[in-house]
Amino acid sequence: MAVGPETLPEFHPVAGLRLGIASAGIKRPGRKDVVVFELAQGSRVAGIFTKNQFCAAPVTLSRRHLAEAAPRYLLINTGNANAGTGARGLHDAEACCQALASQAGARDVEILPFSTGVIGEPLPVQKIVSALPEALADLREDRWAEAARGIMTTDTRPKGATRKVTLGDHTVTISGISKGAGMIRPNMATMLGFIGTDARIEPALLQTLASELGEKSFNRITIDGDTSTNDACMLVATGQYGGPEITADSPQLPKLREALESVYLELAHAIVRDGEGATKFVTIDVAGAASQQEALDVAYTVAHSPLVKTALFASDPNWGRILAAVGRAGVENLDLAALEIYLGDVCLVRNGGRAEDYSEARGQAVMNGEEITIAIDLKRGNVRETVWTCDFSHDYVTINAEYRT
Repeated sequence: MAVGPETLPEFHPVAGLRLGIASAGIKRPGRKDVVVFELAQGSRVAGIFTKNQFCAAPVTLSRRHLAEAAPRYLLINTGNANAGTGARGLHDAEACCQALASQAGARDVEILPFSTGVIGEPLPVQKIVSALPEALADLREDRWAEAARGIMTTDTRPKGATRKVTLGDHTVTISGISKGAGMIRPNMATMLGFIGTDARIEPALLQTLASELGEKSFNRITIDGDTSTNDACMLVATGQYGGPEITADSPQLPKLREALESVYLELAHAIVRDGEGATKFVTIDVAGAASQQEALDVAYTVAHSPLVKTALFASDPNWGRILAAVGRAGVENLDLAALEIYLGDVCLVRNGGRAEDYSEARGQAVMNGEEITIAIDLKRGNVRETVWTCDFSHDYVTINAEYRT
């Protein structure tokens, strides 16, 4: 179950990036569950990782390798998170990097590992190592769609986005894939994202873009409020487009940033649309806040409310649940008479109570849709923040109750 049609695009290949997919049979025999990215020499990589203190072994190792060398390969496996595995988990992640480095003619430190799946179980190293020759033999520039499927776990559909943008006399290509459907909460989530471009971007700017774009996209989505152990979102710039290096002062930067942002947002929204058991895609827009933190506190309190989320699933315009969530968000000296709450274009709350022109029929008409906006104007300042979430359905409980079976 997911919201909206499946819209995996026809990907534009990114010069300097090749992808290979293989089956290691980690969770199910025959399933494509290992993906390798090969990066051209001179590629630059930046990223953001989970802030969970129990971060997985591949997160620890990827951070370390990224600080020590220019990456040449990304190695992703699904079906096993290699998290909560202690010293053995780090040793196992290193063993996979060593095996890929040996087979690909690279150094161990040039491999960034990523894992996703069940927490607390030893990584099946030999299965992954045995699948590497197949993945390396499969390396091609046109394997984005297959890679999108290869990184799925409880996802019901692959997720991808692609763009071409003209910068002066040169055309830049951007393609990306993501995975995630549950245990999704900002500060990353149970998600992986890989965005590649053939633009040549100055290293410090690349990290700035990775951080800022990730903050406004993947760190603004939530399914269930759970921050995972394994999350990462990587931005790769191969520099193969033939144009000049893009710096913070380059006139091409605003247009490139806009294109990258659209890819990040599309990939992040796709995770919400495919939230475990989701039937609604919900935008929570908080305006008129005195600070960013205040706006986010209100947005996430509404987004994480089980009562709001179950009402959304039932298409029940129970606006009192939204009002209650706003009221407990911790905003000090909130002027109840000033704030307004909307469901779509229907005003629910005004002057401290139900809006005079509100009717159940108007509210119901909005709730019947698959895509819903809850807009809250605090009337306290000029700060605005947007968060995206989904409803809670019976299927969410079933999926997570049976996750390890």
